[in-house]
Amino acid sequence: MSATGYSLLEGFDGRFREYEITSVRMTDALPIMRWRNEQIDVLRQSAPLEPDEQLRYFREVVAPTFGMERPPMVILAYLLNGILIGYGGIVHLDWKAKRGEVSFLLNPERTEDKQSYGREMGVFLTLLKRLAFKQLELNRLTTEAYGNRTWHVQAIEANGFKQEGILRKHVCKGGEMVDAHLHGFLREDFKEDEF
Repeated sequence: MSATGYSLLEGFDGRFREYEITSVRMTDALPIMRWRNEQIDVLRQSAPLEPDEQLRYFREVVAPTFGMERPPMVILAYLLNGILIGYGGIVHLDWKAKRGEVSFLLNPERTEDKQSYGREMGVFLTLLKRLAFKQLELNRLTTEAYGNRTWHVQAIEANGFKQEGILRKHVCKGGEMVDAHLHGFLREDFKEDEF
């Protein structure tokens, strides 16, 4: 993977206090794989990932997007004092429609305290909105979250995303059919001084 990351992040300040979002790095691949495997019931992922598969995905799918003017996704490392604590980004980017879907996952150790989770997700979302609306000039961000994590849905709404629908009993998570909550955030609702 490129040492410089996404060229479209050039000049972007993705920092707030001790937090930062930056291009994902190859060294992030295996921690992210472990976190995804440990939290499979909150993801669209259907089977555990293997190390060689994850490294290949980073090399062959993620890395080639770094130099693209309009990549299909922007995958970011989420750092606290320079240490990886999570990752996410904007996926399913539609540059013509100026929209993308938010992706977010924290180290599972950081998900136990729901109040802290909400705060850290809030910092990530605010930095991501700054990237989406100021740097990338998108018009809309969307989310899809599952009803088996009510605190996650609450954190999305606490950060200004408006509920746009519920797909009832849409996915099977933990052996149970759960709702998918759809949210959106528009550029016109973004405030530069959100922190």
